[in-house]
Amino acid sequence: MLPDVLAIETVSRVDACVEIPGSKSYTNRALVMAALAEGASRLTHALRSDDTLYMADGLRAFGAVIEEEEETLIVRGTGGRLQTPSRPVFIGNAGTAMRFLTALAGLAEGASELTGVPRMRQRPIQDLLGGLQLLGIRAISRQGNGCPPVVVEGGIFRGGFTRMPGDRSSQYFTAILLAAPYAREDVTVEVIGDLTSRPYLEMTIEGMRSFGVQVENDRFRAFHVRAGQRYRAGEHAVEADASNASYFLAAAAVTGGRVRVLHINPASAQGDIRFADVLARMGCRVVKGPDWIEVEGGSLQGVDIDLNDMPDMAQTLAVAAAFASSPTRIRNVGNLRIKETDRVASTAAELQKIGAGAEEFEDGLLVTPRPLHGADIATYDDHRMAMSFAVAGLKVPGIRILNPGCVSKTFPDFFDRWRQLYP
Repeated sequence: MLPDVLAIETVSRVDACVEIPGSKSYTNRALVMAALAEGASRLTHALRSDDTLYMADGLRAFGAVIEEEEETLIVRGTGGRLQTPSRPVFIGNAGTAMRFLTALAGLAEGASELTGVPRMRQRPIQDLLGGLQLLGIRAISRQGNGCPPVVVEGGIFRGGFTRMPGDRSSQYFTAILLAAPYAREDVTVEVIGDLTSRPYLEMTIEGMRSFGVQVENDRFRAFHVRAGQRYRAGEHAVEADASNASYFLAAAAVTGGRVRVLHINPASAQGDIRFADVLARMGCRVVKGPDWIEVEGGSLQGVDIDLNDMPDMAQTLAVAAAFASSPTRIRNVGNLRIKETDRVASTAAELQKIGAGAEEFEDGLLVTPRPLHGADIATYDDHRMAMSFAVAGLKVPGIRILNPGCVSKTFPDFFDRWRQLYP
């Protein structure tokens, strides 16, 4: 049990090998596909965290049977024949679960309601609701403000053509694609404008293929799923989480030390796997093996970088940038404002609190290195705030993380593994 306030100990130089738990993104995608498949699937190295537990509980409400066995989840699927939940499905602040289950509810006869914590009820979902309506599903915001709670009248997933803006969340597209094989007709989803977080769609398409469903991808401008395809139950290994690896790699960067992350695929479709390459641009030495990545810190220089393909790395990079010799401009991550917190504003506020220069823009941040000092770091109930600023605490005395338990959203034992960085 973590305390309400956790002081981060400084270290002169880290030198460690660490293992990272399974990917939240892959785990939640695999859970949905296994729940729709006919028969039993085994998901090995699956992540156990708040977000995946909310997803599993939501899928149980729709009729899937999900059991835990050490690091494996056993899912007995529905064959696409979903039951209607008997009560509103509560999913906390798990944005992935809210979006994926909203589309999935279109396959269940009758009305399903999905709701969450107050912050979830502020996070927009209207683009997805509109996309589902064009496919024959009545999906509405109960409050009429385009945010959860949502009510979905399912059982008439006709299919056909739909389109959605691409600049808010790639999860809207993943949500429809995951459910699309069970529509009555082929499903085509067109992207309006630019698509944010493109690698997450690559993960979706790769995952669907591994479960036996093909997605036709027209250069990320449109996606097509042919009717009649079905997910195949089986055994699927979940990759380690590249997002959560970033904090350990950044620890090497800011301390001038060395960290090797084990059992992670350097060629993964996870966009955040490329964070190591960003650190290389900043002056770190990066070496990759068949199933590991190693970073050794050097003299850090600032970068000007577009992080649209890996927006979840913005907070980690912003903290690392505070230790560079020149400013860093992070661009094209405006969608971070609708995450667990407004991550642009929150990151800027906490960087300023420890003495760094942090100028906020609509689409990102400018971080200017200045002398740093300790402070109590507000986490805004956002796991990535806690983990990112733990990196700063390795070098800056007096960094204390408020509500460190928020890491349970995606990495419950983060601070236990963090101790491996200390000699």
